[in-house]
Amino acid sequence: MTPERIARLRQVLDRRQPDLTVVTDFVHKQRNLSALVRNCDAVGVLQMHAVIGDEEYQAFRGTAMGSHKWVAVERHPDLSSALDPLRDLGHQVVAAHLDTRSDDYREIDYTRPTALLLGAERRGLGAASLRQADHLVAIPMVGMVGSLNVSVAAGIILAEAQRQRQAAGCYNRVRIDRETYSRLLFEWGHPAVRAFCDERGLAYPPLDSEGEIENAAAWYASVRAGTAPLK
Repeated sequence: MTPERIARLRQVLDRRQPDLTVVTDFVHKQRNLSALVRNCDAVGVLQMHAVIGDEEYQAFRGTAMGSHKWVAVERHPDLSSALDPLRDLGHQVVAAHLDTRSDDYREIDYTRPTALLLGAERRGLGAASLRQADHLVAIPMVGMVGSLNVSVAAGIILAEAQRQRQAAGCYNRVRIDRETYSRLLFEWGHPAVRAFCDERGLAYPPLDSEGEIENAAAWYASVRAGTAPLK
């Protein structure tokens, strides 16, 4: 890696927000999911959660691998399996839903651990999904159009979350743990070696201060000899 490349990767990792995430409830259109992943990357979301069927998820994975480089997307069979672990970590669930009960999206404190819950454009979030939310929010609109594309709505709300977190200094310090940071730096900086290791069940080799494989010649020799550490 060039020094400029490693500096750029570190700059992005330094600003990742492990306690800000997006949960989609059967948003199945591939273009919407891909746009949501890009939105997440733009504001520093580390991982997105998708409640989606196997077939739709496989199709999405097949067409959006570029987006997956920077934001991990974890698939869930139902909403509870996505939200329960997040609640255990202290996340508030903020559901984007146009309703008379909904608050202005700008009134929420997004500096708290937050999961933004989104439904499909036509169907939206059902009653059972809404009952799992701590807050309902809507984006005030003054035009003839009654709703926004799900990725557009998410981008607007996430931009407010970024604004609040920027003001609170959340982007001024590294907020992901050292192990995750090192793993992502390797995966992002050495995708070919990552694939090689994943296919063979090998542990990732350590990196030096410049982001290169530490003692690369010795590591490759251990791979050839069959003595490289396994995961």
